[in-house]
Amino acid sequence: MSRICELTGKGRQVGNNVSHANNKTKRVFLPNLQNVTLLSEKLGRGFKFRVSTHGLRSVEHNGGLDNWLLKTKDEKLSANALKVKRELKKANKAAEAA
Repeated sequence: MSRICELTGKGRQVGNNVSHANNKTKRVFLPNLQNVTLLSEKLGRGFKFRVSTHGLRSVEHNGGLDNWLLKTKDEKLSANALKVKRELKKANKAAEAA
């Protein structure tokens, strides 16, 4: 499993450990990923995602999973998130037609 947030696309970053003697060695900064179940109000069920804590706060700030997925570009989202986004769009079209 790669260490990438499924909703924001946030991944690992590379930097240096710097010692007191100013020696530099490569290191990796990993995102704080959590396994969470986010509820979709329009679809009426939960979806499991591996999301960074920053991404989780962003989802809550935007009013929930439904609003976040509809606002976010497809390039940032994982395959699982794109699948949920397609279901949301389909549900919106069905609601508008009815």
